[in-house]
Amino acid sequence: MPEGMGALNATMGIEITEISAERIVGTMPVEGNTQPYGLLHGGASVVLAESLGSIGSAIAAAPDRIAVGVDISATHHRSATSGTVTGVATPAHIGRSMATWEVVISDERGKRVCTSRITCALIPAR
Repeated sequence: MPEGMGALNATMGIEITEISAERIVGTMPVEGNTQPYGLLHGGASVVLAESLGSIGSAIAAAPDRIAVGVDISATHHRSATSGTVTGVATPAHIGRSMATWEVVISDERGKRVCTSRITCALIPAR
């Protein structure tokens, strides 16, 4: 995981496997990130999506700006009960002051579990 990604990502077992300006990929185990019924917690999917979109936005913002989240939404399509989910973030829009990323989270069979969209403001670094 990139330096400075924070304790939450480490606690949830999120691993970043690919970083480029065009695509950010990361994985997260289902085990340890479930709700009481044994299903992947929707909030865990949102954490993965926000982490990936924030990394992409930070790349777009560098070196003289920083990325701060302003909006995130998620649609949960199906449950995951075991294994690992993989999130793939791709840019929907990269501008001078805003960056929006679409994040598709899939299970080990390649089935879409969640679709998320995150927007970050790109503001001057202080």
